[in-house]
Amino acid sequence: MSEPVQLRVALAQVDTRVGDISGNAELVTRWTADAAQAGAHVVVFPEMTLTGYPAEDLVLRESFARASETALVDLAADLADRGLGDTAVVVGYLAHTEGSGPAPAESMPGEDDRPADANPRHGAPRNAAALLHGGEVVVRYHKRHLPNYGVFDEARYFVPGTELPVVRLHGVDVALTVCEDLWVEGGPCGVAGQAGVDLVLSPNASPYERAKDDLRLPLVRRRAAEARATVVYCNQVGGQDELVFDGDSMAVSADGELLGRAPQFVEHLMCVDLRIDPSSVPERRAGRIGPMTVTRHVLSEEPVPAFEPRAASVAEPLSDPEEVWRALVLGLRDFIDKNGMPSVVLGLSGGIDSAVCAALAVDALGPDRVYGVGLPSAYSSEHSLADAEDLARRTGLHYSVVPIAPMVDAYHSSVELSGVAAENLQARVRGTLLMGLSNQHGHLLLTTGNKSEVAVGYSTLYGDSAGGFAPIKDVPKTLVWALARWRNEHARGRGETEPIPQNSIDKPPSAELAPGQVDTDSLPTYEELDAVVADYVDRDLGMADLLERGHDPEVVARVLRLVDAAEFKRRQSAPGTKISLKAFGRDRRLPITNRWRETLPTVREGAASHS
Repeated sequence: MSEPVQLRVALAQVDTRVGDISGNAELVTRWTADAAQAGAHVVVFPEMTLTGYPAEDLVLRESFARASETALVDLAADLADRGLGDTAVVVGYLAHTEGSGPAPAESMPGEDDRPADANPRHGAPRNAAALLHGGEVVVRYHKRHLPNYGVFDEARYFVPGTELPVVRLHGVDVALTVCEDLWVEGGPCGVAGQAGVDLVLSPNASPYERAKDDLRLPLVRRRAAEARATVVYCNQVGGQDELVFDGDSMAVSADGELLGRAPQFVEHLMCVDLRIDPSSVPERRAGRIGPMTVTRHVLSEEPVPAFEPRAASVAEPLSDPEEVWRALVLGLRDFIDKNGMPSVVLGLSGGIDSAVCAALAVDALGPDRVYGVGLPSAYSSEHSLADAEDLARRTGLHYSVVPIAPMVDAYHSSVELSGVAAENLQARVRGTLLMGLSNQHGHLLLTTGNKSEVAVGYSTLYGDSAGGFAPIKDVPKTLVWALARWRNEHARGRGETEPIPQNSIDKPPSAELAPGQVDTDSLPTYEELDAVVADYVDRDLGMADLLERGHDPEVVARVLRLVDAAEFKRRQSAPGTKISLKAFGRDRRLPITNRWRETLPTVREGAASHS
């Protein structure tokens, strides 16, 4: 076929739920109906849509894998029964194949290892995508490149694929890839370019981190050039435990033109009208190409009837603080709602951390589902209670006050505590009271610690660290202030009440566990602390590199000592939404019992040195 052909592709940027296979399948049918109503000929869903992502060790459960396979076949039939069989659907799922098969001649590292060997009852679990049409599963694609860094453990779970299926749909040759396949130069997109295709459809579950949207467009442009074809990148949206997915789906032509881009942090159906010239592909090959085998399948040669093309929308990028705020709101909302929790409770100290957490919770859940409690001690300042009350008025959340001084005095009448032990007692009384309210009323307790405090252990175990979710766990203190200022500015711009009292932003931070106490009594300034934490934790720099970057040696030594000593606390901390390059938890895993400490390198006299 030499004449240009048209195709309308829909990207269904949806929020799935891990383990809810039937619910996710119903989600696919609803959004496919919307896509068909919009005139789409093919609709693409995110990675592992049917199972949700990441499913973690559920992948290793044979019953779960079999349920995914069954649901895929049932979904194809159900779509046809609902009159949607003429719309091609690309959907991610968990595949379960019998055995891993022989390793390819040019295997990737670890490719011949079967994760299922630990349990001989299992076959080979695969991260897969399928194209459904006419009530049938037309082709299945198994993800080739399995990320095994950061939050990803896919080499633990899956066997990589070795086949690239190409389906001719309405005269257009369509190849499938999955997520990480796009991040690898010379991967499946390179194979597709050598094989000769017109379109690459890529389901994704790419977690959010700050400024990642700036990386995606150049990446997809590189893969489109490599594939010599338009690449359609459909990404998941929503929160899953510590991860949040931002969507940001897009379509990019072979020459790098951005054809459409979906907004971040919302479910969205985006249609992109393509005009494809099959004659621009000089050769269409099958068989072995590099490490993969290309198979070709003909579904329909006849092009779709000509239609009037419509320009797709291109979402404007968000500013950095708005992007982070919306990520935190979505991560918190989905954690609460997907786990069926009715409401949240948190301690309100009048400080910046609890104020930002409260504002996030109100934005995520609405004020009627947020309960704040003032817990003044003998050392609480007048402005602390006043600022907490002001916050409650501004946001409309439920607010009550429970003084803790009498309870602390009761403890002191039974046991003699002084210094840090006496300070921590106050925090633990607060934690006990908040957990009691959580149990009594069914609220989830939010803990309000930020990344700076979590890094250096500036918290009390079973006190202010108590809780089931930590909304700003991955937010450095300096960014907490920036978010507060942005949220107030955003409210002003919309003619709304600023949610965060200015005094909470302006006053020096303090735990208020001793007379006149401020955070800088125990810590460097937060500007210094956050800069060192970003380099030491997020970038894994050692002592020499930290000093080379200009950090003060005394501050570095002090911060590293605190960070290393607090690992046992972090291991017991609540989950919280990841927004940074490396978050505590899934991202950063260090042994608690660990004698390694960063020190300045020494050069023996007469020994060679390396610059």
